[in-house]
Amino acid sequence: MTYLWLKAGHIIFVVFWMAGLFMLPRLFVYHQETDPASAENAIWIDRERKLLKIILLPSILVVWALGIALAFATHAWGEGWLHAKLLFVLVLSGYHGFLASYAKKLARGERTLSGKTLRMLNEVPGIVLAIIVILVVVRPF
Repeated sequence: MTYLWLKAGHIIFVVFWMAGLFMLPRLFVYHQETDPASAENAIWIDRERKLLKIILLPSILVVWALGIALAFATHAWGEGWLHAKLLFVLVLSGYHGFLASYAKKLARGERTLSGKTLRMLNEVPGIVLAIIVILVVVRPF
């Protein structure tokens, strides 16, 4: 029964985390279109900060905690699919960190990425998520 609760919690917080990872680059696209000195710019900074602090940070922490607990509960540490999954979860975690650092740049008025680049970056979590789901469900190795 504990396993099922861990699994349910893990999936719920993965959904929250992924929603934030899909949303933040889209906010960046709109944010970059504003004048850095405008009141609207401050609103975008606040939205991005809240998304990072209220949704993304707690979600990534719970995802990792429950994921590690699941690996222990299922004794899956020796499984190849889990090693591959962890690699891709590390990629998503790095992507999360990159987005958090870009939010800080935007807050300082630095706009180093184009809207097109941000739109393309928005595809990263979807592709990585698809790979992770295949690894977990199919367990190809």
